[in-house]
Amino acid sequence: MSLLNSKSALIFILITICLDSIGLGIIIPSFPTLVSETAHVSITESSKYYGVVMGSYALMQFLFSPLVGNLSDRFGRRPILLTSVLGMGLDYLVMYFAPDLFWLVVGRAISGIFGASYTTAAAYIADISSPEKRAQNFGMIGAAFGIGFVVGPAIGGLLVDFGPRVPFLAAAIFSLINFFYGLVVLKESLPVDQRRKFEWIRANPLGALLQMNRFKKLKYLFVVSFLVILTNMSVHSSWNYYTMTKFDWTAKNVGMSLAVVGICFGIVQGALSGKLVNKLGEKGAAMLGLGILFFTLVSISFIPGDMGWMMYLIVLPYAFSGIVDPAIRTIVSKGTANNEQGELQGVFTSMMSLGEIIGPQLFMWIFYTARKSYPDADWSYGSPFLVASVLALAALLLVRWTLKDFKREI
Repeated sequence: MSLLNSKSALIFILITICLDSIGLGIIIPSFPTLVSETAHVSITESSKYYGVVMGSYALMQFLFSPLVGNLSDRFGRRPILLTSVLGMGLDYLVMYFAPDLFWLVVGRAISGIFGASYTTAAAYIADISSPEKRAQNFGMIGAAFGIGFVVGPAIGGLLVDFGPRVPFLAAAIFSLINFFYGLVVLKESLPVDQRRKFEWIRANPLGALLQMNRFKKLKYLFVVSFLVILTNMSVHSSWNYYTMTKFDWTAKNVGMSLAVVGICFGIVQGALSGKLVNKLGEKGAAMLGLGILFFTLVSISFIPGDMGWMMYLIVLPYAFSGIVDPAIRTIVSKGTANNEQGELQGVFTSMMSLGEIIGPQLFMWIFYTARKSYPDADWSYGSPFLVASVLALAALLLVRWTLKDFKREI
């Protein structure tokens, strides 16, 4: 692939990941209100249903990511990516017209199937990246996701005045435009002679998880990825409920605050993650990011109720936790053959999706139970973040043990 084509393809990949992130973030500001209205309960009570809706997306990603990754190793990245982008755009239209909460769950589930494009996108990045550029380009994936978390919540916050469904229409338009753009610029990155036979045993979640054993001690880094995404789900699933109930923020306030989160993550992962990984090494970058994640989660938990502005101060250090994922992916990716990158990224995505399945359920249950049982206790608002900080600490200790004898040149 020529340098020009590589750049155009990289832009398309990053746009695709960005749009997937928009689809996740665009509903966050208005979704508690929408769930509350369709379930005919209060905002606090709606937290019981919110986890189910968000978890349906992650469940489908978990089930289909290994399949999508293995299909891309067999048939190439391009057809799988384009199919996912088109399917995502059409599904946003389904959710725009969804008549009730049941159809929102169905819509999010279908989005999870097509949202497994993250797997193929990551494999494409590995295909076109030189070893020394791999950490930087994996960081760009995080940056694209961060930008999506700027655009998504911002769009959701601004369009909420026109109705909670309108953001889905905007997301559908963006996705369909990206599909046609991909038809023109996206070239295949995996040559036919490097593709491998499709095997069902390796294309299902259980089979994908069993493939982790091939990586010997480094297989525990997949567990770290799971713990990191599970920890971050405390923010993704609880941020809106936490700020709305503790600081009396509106949907617009939530949208704007998440836009700031996305900007900071985009800057760190797009401009700094590659440099930090090169300077500190993969192990050092991962440990630094996890240490920062632990301390920021504890800090969020104890912000006083009349000092909501401090949420903005905590965002920048929190963004530096984004260097963990590119560091870990780089370590494992360097030792994986080109025709197995799709499968590898499928395992990573499965672990991420597993965290996204458990996360909303776990942290919404913690929030609901703590607020119901201890309504007068200030700590109950931040209970999800306190639990998440323990998980971040466990991930830090696991990285230190796993990479105890890790040599940077591997």
